[in-house]
Amino acid sequence: MTALNMGLAMTTPEMSLLLVDDDRPFVTRLARAMEARGYAVRTAESVADGLAAVESEPPAFAVIDMRLRDGNGLDVIARLKERRPDARGVILTGYGNIASAVSAVKMGAVDYLAKPADADEIHAALGASPGAKPDLPENPMSADRVRWEHIQRVYELCDRNVSETARRLQMHRRTLQRILAKRAPR
Repeated sequence: MTALNMGLAMTTPEMSLLLVDDDRPFVTRLARAMEARGYAVRTAESVADGLAAVESEPPAFAVIDMRLRDGNGLDVIARLKERRPDARGVILTGYGNIASAVSAVKMGAVDYLAKPADADEIHAALGASPGAKPDLPENPMSADRVRWEHIQRVYELCDRNVSETARRLQMHRRTLQRILAKRAPR
């Protein structure tokens, strides 16, 4: 059993981890949690910084946000796989959809997790055996929550323009306004 699977606090070159995310509080918490699990953590807040980190010293593991201020995190995962084919990378996103998940896996990610993912989920994804099936979530999102998340994503993509969002969702504007005024379902 490897140190990764046993959860031992060992820091070796094989436990190097690059975190690329522009959400500083999230990265700080995740870095601390992953260091406690034995990873030697480096962080980056942009695609450019992530690519520079991969060029200087390709890590064994990477956790990369899909949408960053200066581009797409998939560029970092693709470059990581070029520089270090045995690296294991996980893509995190708050805007999950099937097309982007397929793209992430084709570019070399071993898993694709929706935010907010916790350190245990990320550690499990990084250490999973190739071809292993993921466990079923203990508390999957309800259909109402999935619908609400989709509406919120489209609303943000339309720069919070209610009329444009309603048009794209083929929904009446007033109905959309009522949905947006409510709290997120559980």
